Amino acid sequence: MTAVLVTGATGLVGRPLCELLSRQGYEVRAALRTDNASLPAAVRPVVVGDIGSRTQWGEALDRVQLVVHCAARAHIMGARREESEQYMESNARGTEQLARACVEAGVQRFVYLSSVKVNGESTRCHPFSPADPPQPRDPYGLSKWAGETRLTAIAAGSAMEAAIVRSPLVYGPRVRANFLRLLRLVESGVPLPFGCIDNARSLVSVWNLCDLIERLLRAPRVASSVFMVCDGEDLSTPQLLRRIGAAMRRRVRLLPVPVAALRAAAALAGRREEVERLCGSLTVDISSTRGELGWSPPLTVDEGLARTVHWYLSKVEAS
Repeated sequence: MTAVLVTGATGLVGRPLCELLSRQGYEVRAALRTDNASLPAAVRPVVVGDIGSRTQWGEALDRVQLVVHCAARAHIMGARREESEQYMESNARGTEQLARACVEAGVQRFVYLSSVKVNGESTRCHPFSPADPPQPRDPYGLSKWAGETRLTAIAAGSAMEAAIVRSPLVYGPRVRANFLRLLRLVESGVPLPFGCIDNARSLVSVWNLCDLIERLLRAPRVASSVFMVCDGEDLSTPQLLRRIGAAMRRRVRLLPVPVAALRAAAALAGRREEVERLCGSLTVDISSTRGELGWSPPLTVDEGLARTVHWYLSKVEAS
């Protein structure tokens, strides 16, 4: 049985990934900060503590052939520049430490969950692709790019293959931040001032993302190093809200407030980044991922949204 170590195993991506890999017959180990986490029955927990430049990986990597590194210091909107050291310690030096330990342990393939923020913050003329020069702008994006470069350099001098997955916004059960706020807004039924927004954004359901990661684990070889991922259909903010509304069976009322007015109000309220995500465009091109791996997103956007809405409504009913 092939053994795979998953970091960030209790998170938005890590938990469903562990469940998927267990169903597919892998021996799954979960690298955890503490020993009080709830995991699927078939998953073996291994406590490693905080992930950084001093993390000891010996026990966790014993007889492991594959590693999926999902753990990261998460992006926080409005994070201060002085917090960049914390991002670098977790996301860059932590990834480097794990990669070196993997080479020493004889790990065959390392899949790193990165972020489209390595490419940049917005798209205008064309979607982001692996060929675009990285243009990270904030401490989180810079730290993920540093993690990528350190992993690539370590893998290049070893027998270990490295695959990097750059993901846009991920949604699914236990989603938080902006996407959870959108679910709450649609569920509330209040009129929303987003009727004039004309943008395009890529997003990916946790099920499509986990399916791609599993494909990368079992591919005969990985020729490329960077793989873009999304659901395969880009949506404007009004379209996304209406799709969520359809899944909830809620009417979505959108008011035609000019985008300039939204941005001005956001600047005054100190919520510029949050509103820019609603108004701006950010799309990714997955044609190279499709071509190299023969992979297509197994779920449509509507199917992913329906599953997410089901989780959200069940959570609301239980509270």
